[in-house]
Amino acid sequence: MFTGLVQGKGSISKAENRGKETRLTVLAHGIRDYVKGESIAINGVCLTVETYSDSWFTCYASNETMSVTNLGNLKKGSMINYERALAMGDRLGGHIVSGHVDCIGTVDSVRPAGESRIYRIKFPAEHGRYIVPKGSVALDGISLTVNDCGQDYLEVNIIPETQEQTTISLWSPGYAVNIETDIIGKYVERMVAPWTGAKSDDKPQSRITMDFLREHGF
Repeated sequence: MFTGLVQGKGSISKAENRGKETRLTVLAHGIRDYVKGESIAINGVCLTVETYSDSWFTCYASNETMSVTNLGNLKKGSMINYERALAMGDRLGGHIVSGHVDCIGTVDSVRPAGESRIYRIKFPAEHGRYIVPKGSVALDGISLTVNDCGQDYLEVNIIPETQEQTTISLWSPGYAVNIETDIIGKYVERMVAPWTGAKSDDKPQSRITMDFLREHGF
């Protein structure tokens, strides 16, 4: 489990393709006390540490991971965001992030807003129901607040600190972004599905009415 508060920027020193899977060697100079088997999010993707030294670690991305994330675009020299897993007692400064990417979005536009930048991200419309104004979203592992959104797009305002501490300053139109929507919304949809008559992968068609609520004690 992660918070979406990026702990540092690293880089890829090696990307070894093995069929449809890849082993990555990641340089992350801010980490010294690796633990074999620990989880680290790379661009918002939860991966497992295999081997390591004082300045690098390796991790393996499966076919499933490669098929639903932007890790396939990484090559030697690519910059990445990293975050170690949340420890009990840590501050939850961002939001609950699982490291399980829902879809890949695309940067549609970047425009200035004072010292900030506003990024518009396009994504497959079937994920639009999980994006809400002023809600949370993780983009390449960065916990951000949704300023504006529609069925197939969202906008986020990026302050100077976030530009400095993450790879987002490198994004330009056409860049592929890992998107993880708020997990709470997905759980709520699953739990209310028996009462709405909708499958979890359908757009909910609610059967909840005022009469239904009165009948069930609300």
